[in-house]
Amino acid sequence: MNHSKKKVSRIQSKLIKYVWACIVPFILLFSISIARLYGYYRQYDRLVRNITGVNEYSMDFKDKLDETMYRIIIGSANWTNSEEKLEGDDPKSQISEARKHFVGLREKASEQNVIADLDALIKLFDILDERVDDILKNVEEGGHYDENMEMLDMNIRVLTSLIQTDIQQYIYDEGTNMELLRQEVSSSLLFTLRTLIILLVIFIIVIFIRSRSLAKRITTPVTELVEMTQRFAGGDFSVEYHPGSDDEMEILAESFNSMVREMKTLIDDIHREQENAKDAELRLLQEQINPHFLYNTLDAIVWMTEAGENRKAIQVVQELSSFFRISLSKGKSEITIESERNHIKSYLEIQRYRYQDILDYELDFDEDILELHIQKLTLQPIVENALYHGIKNKRGKGLIKVSGTRKGDDIIFTVRDNGRGMNEAELENLRGLISGRVVREKEGGYGMANVEKRLEMLYGEEYGMSVESTFGEGTTVTVRIPANHGINEHE
Repeated sequence: MNHSKKKVSRIQSKLIKYVWACIVPFILLFSISIARLYGYYRQYDRLVRNITGVNEYSMDFKDKLDETMYRIIIGSANWTNSEEKLEGDDPKSQISEARKHFVGLREKASEQNVIADLDALIKLFDILDERVDDILKNVEEGGHYDENMEMLDMNIRVLTSLIQTDIQQYIYDEGTNMELLRQEVSSSLLFTLRTLIILLVIFIIVIFIRSRSLAKRITTPVTELVEMTQRFAGGDFSVEYHPGSDDEMEILAESFNSMVREMKTLIDDIHREQENAKDAELRLLQEQINPHFLYNTLDAIVWMTEAGENRKAIQVVQELSSFFRISLSKGKSEITIESERNHIKSYLEIQRYRYQDILDYELDFDEDILELHIQKLTLQPIVENALYHGIKNKRGKGLIKVSGTRKGDDIIFTVRDNGRGMNEAELENLRGLISGRVVREKEGGYGMANVEKRLEMLYGEEYGMSVESTFGEGTTVTVRIPANHGINEHE
């Protein structure tokens, strides 16, 4: 396929055909008019040339020939001695030249009256030539003066008079033909002008009708497609457009329909992802409200009460109440970072009452990020994983440190513990579980995988968590989210 050649669209092709359909009739009419006018011009020019050429013979032929013959008869023009002849003293050449001119006119003539005039003239020239020969023979023989003068008066001068009369008749007839031609040209011009005006009006009407039809064929599909687009923009994903044409609008309609179908599929996928996110959040929430955590906390409260440590029991109850209040958050999916920090604090306080010999924690959040929003239950599952799989498996007291800070357009959270840590195999298995590349094992990691899934669905694949761990030293989990997400949203 030659991409260097510019493809002409079908709509453009239709417009070009329409323009040519409008132009060609005018070109034809103009060409016909020019051809007719040129034909009239040639006829008129021929008539003028004929009349102009014949006028010379009408004025001079008779006088010249009569004078030449008279001079030959009286001897002033030496006819018998060819060396002494003058150029203008040859009557035979005068007659031949004149006859040749009128024969040429006869060959080009087409009008009957002119043909008759020219035939008569040619016949008179033939007779005149014979009579001139008679006189010239007498002159060559010598004598015959009286006879020659009589023949000059009775033959030559009579014939030249007749020729002059017929020439005048020819001029008159050609003038008449010229007048008829003028009338014909005038009538033709008036007829052509009327015809052009009528055809121009017809063409204007046809062009107007065709223009409206063509404009409608182009604009109607565009208008309908705009209406479909507005319906689509309003949330109607059932729209489908078929213009019923075979031009670019059909291709555009197919692209529009394909886009609508793809958008509908994408929106359906988003709805499913939202449902999955809600389901994941619910399952995560259910995991937080697991019987073991609740039973163990309540047992601790009972034990504190029986031991007379009522103040501690009250504090645990308050922390437990705050923990569940933030977990539920009135059904909202996002809370402030400050609320998420308080949620972690309530959880760690409850667990520290239970594991006071092995657990300590630190919370370090920048003040300028506390009013920003975050998906709830983002950090608590990570803290829980640090406690149960890091600190509990470590000898001696462990520390969990949670921090949050802003870096450019992102917010970075870190959850560090100095617990047992993981070897390379365990670390890769946890990373695979978080990314979804491996199936969840019986213990551990579900809450973190759930958090990663929700972060990707909400913020995109470029955001989420990363895990680093050294066996025997501890584990660090880093969470990155956009800082501008959810700013100034209602809680």
